[in-house]
Order: sequence, then structure tokens, then C-alpha cells
Amino acid sequence: MSDKIHILVVDDEPDIRESFQEYLEINGYRASSADGAAEARRLVDEHDIDLALLDISMPGEDGLSLARYLREHTDLAIIMVASAGDVMDRVIGIEVGADDYLAKPVDLRELVARVAAVLRWKHAAPTTTSAPIDAHDGATIPFGQCRLDIESHRLLDGNGESISITEMDFQVLKLFAENPGRTLSRDQILQATRGRDWDPADRSVDIQMGRIRRKIEPDPKKPTIIKTVHSRGYVYSPTDDQE
Repeated sequence: MSDKIHILVVDDEPDIRESFQEYLEINGYRASSADGAAEARRLVDEHDIDLALLDISMPGEDGLSLARYLREHTDLAIIMVASAGDVMDRVIGIEVGADDYLAKPVDLRELVARVAAVLRWKHAAPTTTSAPIDAHDGATIPFGQCRLDIESHRLLDGNGESISITEMDFQVLKLFAENPGRTLSRDQILQATRGRDWDPADRSVDIQMGRIRRKIEPDPKKPTIIKTVHSRGYVYSPTDDQE
């Protein structure tokens, strides 16, 4: 059995599948490919896949539906690949739990850089169990009634039960935990968690913050834990009773 990281490329366009697969293999990865969701599910069932590159716009079951399935049934990392103009598809991709996204046409060097970055975050996360952790343990960081367990990469509710988050969500929360009271720009968040600069047209940070707020805020529409600082970014504001 190969010890190489195994990447799955899912795209209905043969030229894209072949170029992605070839370039990934040149850069030391094991790569498999599928022309649609059905073949992708079979490969995921039969092999230990570490990361999936999913084209959003495929005939039949699209990449968003497949991403949702993979997020619910596996712990592999997911990068969505969307046409440059498909802003809404990218928004939904982040919403369903994709770790990152790429816009077509994809520069192959950027592809490998994004893959490497996402895998670093994924492999930094220890294997977790479903057993509750004491939500008031000193090794956890408060986010309202929730707590972030740094060691296990888990977000816990007030009863110590795990709340489903992606590894990317964890990295963002950890960044805020390390910078309480400090306003973090979108550029700083992207650089720290994804290793790339922010583009004004890139809404991925705002989308991700919306998803995180739905998990930690009593009222996500009126956030009090991670607040928006107009034209600057976001700030984590732990209250005295949280600390």
C-alpha cells in the first residue's frame, strides 16, 4: 500500500482530469480521477482518499451535492473548483463545508499550493472521538456558551458535546482565540488560514464567518462574540464571564 497522499480529482472534462492528475503525480501525490459523482463515491468507498478536488458544474449529481455527502460521511478535505463567474456556486460550496475553492482556469502551480495548504491543516488535526469533553476544562477557549478544544480540534457545546465544524472552521476560531480583542482583516485571516491574499471580490471569509456564527452566537444576526468591524474585518470579544 502506498504511503503517498491520495488525491481524488472529480471533473466531467477529460482534459482537466488528466492535467490535474498528471501534475499532482509529478509533485509526489497519488492521484485518482472520476468523471462524475457515482464514480467518485465508489473510489471513496474503496480507497483511503485524503483530499477531493470537486468540479461544481457536472451533469447529473453536481459537485455541491457530492461535497455535502462527503462532508457528512467522511473526514477527507474538499476543494471546490468553479468557473470564474460562478460566485453563487462558490458561496454555496463554502456553506456546505468545502475547505477551499479554486476558480477556473486553474493555474497548476496554484492547485498544488492550495492542496498542500489544505492538507497541512487536515493533518494537523488529531483523530477525534464522539466522547464528550468537559466543556469547562482549562484547555478550552470560550466562544459564548461553546468552547474550542485546541488539542482535539473540536468545538463543544455547553454540555461538552461536539458541534460539527470543518478543519478550516477550527483554524479560523483558533486564530481568533490567539488574538482576543484584536481586529483581524480578511487578508490576515486568509493569509493565516489559507496562505493566500484576500481579493475584494472574494467573499469566502464572510461566508465562513456566517457559518461559524450560526454555531456559536445566540443570535447570529446580532453577533456579540465575533463582531464585524466595518471596513476593517472581525474581532473576537470574549466577555469577562467567559474567561
